[in-house]
Amino acid sequence: MTEATTSASPDPVATRNPAAPHSPSEPEPLAVRTEFSFTLPRGYVDGEGGVHREGVMRLATARDELMPLKDQRVQENPAYLSVVLLGRLIPRLGTVTDVHAGVIEGLFAADLAFLQRFYEKINSDGTSLATTACPECSHEFHVDLGSGLGE
Repeated sequence: MTEATTSASPDPVATRNPAAPHSPSEPEPLAVRTEFSFTLPRGYVDGEGGVHREGVMRLATARDELMPLKDQRVQENPAYLSVVLLGRLIPRLGTVTDVHAGVIEGLFAADLAFLQRFYEKINSDGTSLATTACPECSHEFHVDLGSGLGE
């Protein structure tokens, strides 16, 4: 049995935008990372019996969190909120590129729980980046305190 992983690309969470001009005296501008790779513990089994474990989840917007509240299924059963929400945020699951609430409904319970925790992790209030300064020269720089993604 393999352990579920939250694999992310080896690129840092935020990187300098090479096209943006910046002064050596200013901190480098950061680009926002909006998509995160994951590996499901069991995998989605499609209609032909294919198993899909690798996927991508994007960060949620305010619209993503508000739109499911208008969905009749969510209004009838609030527990359905995470199913609709995850269906909006996962653009790819294996070779499946049309991920929607019906696909999320077909996941094993362990995979749904994994995706709910993964959603919370990447959309948390805080950031793992902190700005600090060298105590000797006072040069400011960004430090990744470790989000745990990709470990």
